[in-house]
Amino acid sequence: MGIRGLMSFVEDHINEFFTDLKLRDTKIIIDGYALFHRLCFSSNLELRYGGDYDSFTDVVEKFFESLFACKICPYVVLDGGCDISDKKLNTLKDRAREKIQMAHSLSVGGGGYVCPLLIREVFIQVLIKLRVRFVQCFSEADRDIMTLANHWNCPVLSSDSDFCIFDLKSGFCPLNSFQWRNMNTIKGTRDCYIPAKCFSLDALCCHFGNMNKVLLPLFAVLCGNDHVNLPVVETFLSKVCLPLGTPSSKGRRHHRVLGLLNWLSRFAEPTEALDNVLKHLPRKSRGTVKKLLCGSMGEYLQSQGRLQDFFQHGAYACPDTWNPGLPPWVLAALARGQLSPFISDALVLRRTILHTQVENMQRPNAHRISLPIRQVIYGLLVNTPPHPGNVAWDALPPQPPAFSEVERINKNIKTSIVGAVELPKDHSDLSKLTELSLARRQILLLETLKVKQSILDPIPAALKLPIAVSCYWVQHTEAKAKLHHLQALLLGMLMGPLHAMINSPDEEALQGGGAEMLYEELQRVKAQPGLRLDLDTAHVFCQWQCCLQMGLYLNQLLSTPLPEPDLTRLYSGSLVHGLCRQLLTSASVESLLHVCPEAQQLYEHMFSAARSCAPAELVLPKGKSKKRRQKKRGTPWSENRVGTTLNARSWHEGGNRFELLTVGTLEEHMEAAELE
Repeated sequence: MGIRGLMSFVEDHINEFFTDLKLRDTKIIIDGYALFHRLCFSSNLELRYGGDYDSFTDVVEKFFESLFACKICPYVVLDGGCDISDKKLNTLKDRAREKIQMAHSLSVGGGGYVCPLLIREVFIQVLIKLRVRFVQCFSEADRDIMTLANHWNCPVLSSDSDFCIFDLKSGFCPLNSFQWRNMNTIKGTRDCYIPAKCFSLDALCCHFGNMNKVLLPLFAVLCGNDHVNLPVVETFLSKVCLPLGTPSSKGRRHHRVLGLLNWLSRFAEPTEALDNVLKHLPRKSRGTVKKLLCGSMGEYLQSQGRLQDFFQHGAYACPDTWNPGLPPWVLAALARGQLSPFISDALVLRRTILHTQVENMQRPNAHRISLPIRQVIYGLLVNTPPHPGNVAWDALPPQPPAFSEVERINKNIKTSIVGAVELPKDHSDLSKLTELSLARRQILLLETLKVKQSILDPIPAALKLPIAVSCYWVQHTEAKAKLHHLQALLLGMLMGPLHAMINSPDEEALQGGGAEMLYEELQRVKAQPGLRLDLDTAHVFCQWQCCLQMGLYLNQLLSTPLPEPDLTRLYSGSLVHGLCRQLLTSASVESLLHVCPEAQQLYEHMFSAARSCAPAELVLPKGKSKKRRQKKRGTPWSENRVGTTLNARSWHEGGNRFELLTVGTLEEHMEAAELE
């Protein structure tokens, strides 16, 4: 959530509303969404090139190492998808528009803050690697965080101003004053602590004439948060004379915060104050406004969820108000972060939001390329009914299965209606999806990505999915990828294996130091600043990330028929863009890789796999491309929208025969694969 102007107001009174803490030897509940945004935006990371996930990983690891050194036991709580009311949709759309403007600013050399597309997935992988306990809530996490922190009597770490409203037993520590990079030692001991500030709700109430704490939720909804933005509230504010007290120098928002707090401090209870608000409004709107304000005030009450059950037993009950009757395996996977909130939104709301990257705003948004993958995801989800409380869906007449997508168009947003692919019958029951054999699930994944299993055989397990996604990407005419794009992308993928070799002394000794030499050379390329962003190159790699994102989500939904790749060192935008510049001017792949034969062999396997799927003009001189293209051309999958039917491909290992199958023969083929 977030209350407009409140955080800057309380920080303006830091000596009055905050106490100094020497944080050590305690549990702490961390708002995961706030943390990964803070670490991404406050660590001098490059944001123009789609994400330096390796650098972000290093920052996250250092953050938690600081906590461990001070014996602070972190519990990370992540937001899930939207709840069934979808009450934040307008706020989410506004933020999507703001993100487009910031992405555009970054793309033309200006400033802005846009999280890389896969930052959440990378963050979760680092938590798993470090064995940091975490949970993904079923919807927004704030109330669950408050409830857990009070149950364990420990502080909350966040940057969300809503935590200034919650009555927290051990207080709220804002991230921007949490000095994890400046650990200190208690004098005369070896014990470390992190200097922090802790917000005191009692001090705030005392400042405003010992105001009753229970009035603060009404303050939050009147001041304006992510759930309430009513014109009639503005009507009330225009009619009531808000006492400002000491004049504020921070503009209209601080005037509103100060005036509302002074005004509310006159009342003993929320009911009295609410009645006073309503009497300033037209009679005909009072009932509706009262219901909305009371409902929004309820967002600051204790949650029904018991996150402590999850951390102690590995599961917790989904609130009845959210649960749309999803299969138990889906609920468990959502709580463990094994399924994305994208899947939750598609299931509960039949609506998803496609996040904008730093891309070419003159071209169709980068997510268009992964539409066929999303249609298969929707096809797997479509037979789960929307929540019974979703009136908008209940009111619609029977129609082909469809989902709405909020996406970028030029520098604005629009909502598109997208059809789900019709899948074989045994895929249509989400509750039994995990019962399908590995072979059948793998076939569906590879069919969707338009790649043969045999092509992936020489590829290490951890890179099979990224290479399969790359094969899909190079086949798609919308990508407009060129040879140097593919080469740079695959060279960047070597960073993970090289990092592993360097950190395995026996392997590195066998290679005579070649892995370290190559790794250092690639790091040097990454560190060289580009003069300006090549928008076409940026767009091509944004499209690849969109393909990887949806490939990951489909793989997760199918219970990982291919191993989940290590995203932390899979893609570094600064490196890949730097390699593109070098490959276009002076360097060659051979000149880079000759120092490390093992890396060169891996690169050749990856390039061979992608080349086998690429159009001829990508990998051959122009004179040879026409003849090759005539031999290679096949019939693509149907990419229709509403009411599509899956035309799936079949491969036979040991030969090159290729044929199209109908849905019926696809089922037979999957059964045959299962028997094998």
